[in-house]
Amino acid sequence: MATFAYRATTLDGTVIEGSLEAPDEKTALERLKRTGVIPLKIAAPKEGLRKKLAQRASRGDLLTFTTELSALLTAGLPLDRSLNILSEISENKETKHIIQAVLRSIREGSTFSDALQKHPKVFPRLYVNMVRAGEAGGVLDAVLDKLNEFLESSKELRDHVFSAMIYPTILMVTGGLSIIVLLTYVLPKFSAIFSELGTSMPLPTKVLLGLSTTLQTFWWVALMVVAAGWFLFRNFLKTEKGRYQWDGVKLKLMTDVIRKLETARFCRTLGTLLRSGVPLLQALNNSKDVISNRIIAASIDAVSKGAKEGKGIAAPLSQTNAFPALALSMIKVGEETGQLDTMLLKVATTYEKSLRVAIKRFVSLIEPLMILIMGLIIGFIVLSMLMAIFSMTDLPF
Repeated sequence: MATFAYRATTLDGTVIEGSLEAPDEKTALERLKRTGVIPLKIAAPKEGLRKKLAQRASRGDLLTFTTELSALLTAGLPLDRSLNILSEISENKETKHIIQAVLRSIREGSTFSDALQKHPKVFPRLYVNMVRAGEAGGVLDAVLDKLNEFLESSKELRDHVFSAMIYPTILMVTGGLSIIVLLTYVLPKFSAIFSELGTSMPLPTKVLLGLSTTLQTFWWVALMVVAAGWFLFRNFLKTEKGRYQWDGVKLKLMTDVIRKLETARFCRTLGTLLRSGVPLLQALNNSKDVISNRIIAASIDAVSKGAKEGKGIAAPLSQTNAFPALALSMIKVGEETGQLDTMLLKVATTYEKSLRVAIKRFVSLIEPLMILIMGLIIGFIVLSMLMAIFSMTDLPF
């Protein structure tokens, strides 16, 4: 259930504020009216930084929760007792609260999947649908075991991408800070010396000192321009058109990496769902949600349409030109042999390994490029200063 903040007035005119839990805003409004007050405003409260961090921590604990719950169910414990044990041993307060809320919903008559669905920020739709399939087939423990494998593979892939980008990020930040220090602290000292000598400086030095003076005087303008540019870019990405165009740019710049990443995500998700008993069309819709690139995700709509018409998924996928040829061939073989789920998981494993190589190759290209760019900028600064220093030897003494 969501928590809604409200402002209301009593019959004698006193304004009161508070919060209440309800499935939606309409239900919250009806419950508030039944208390005998007149609602003035009701809305979901904005999440503060602490709340957002707590939710991120809860999502990070999803793998641990799934692993422990799968172990308890496999050992033969009933679901409610397993959840009760997990709520007692959980060290994270937010996770403990969510598990207790899920357990409370189950004891009130909800199914496990419906109870999880009330917390979409912690349990994604993919997770809920797999649990629902496990409940329907009476194999919840087996489905949770597959979910555990899926979450572990996804986490391993995400951690690999993150660790690969640490060094380029540090390189970019330290290089940028070095340039700023040179322009705002080191160059002004040379500028004072040159002014006292009254020498005519070379053009590169004049340009550099002019840039340094401008940055010192109008640093706040530069900061505002950067902040405004970032704000406009973020708002642009929030629009469907902006996100689509930016995904197109990323796809052109990193075609190999993005195609392998999305292929691995899509195939592992679809294969896991199919193996868990989720129907194909529903599995396709859920698998589309894990694809972050909008251009590739849009192509899955044609695949769903083809599957509805009885064409399977291999032929529609090949028409999208979104996935590598090897993946398409393996999926086609899986369809023909009746082992689509197994082949999809093999495709995912293959491209997760290939993705690591592609990321390593991409980072090995971007690192020297960044070093070259930073070196050229710093080299220009140093050379301009040396040219000015050498010109001082021409002064008459």
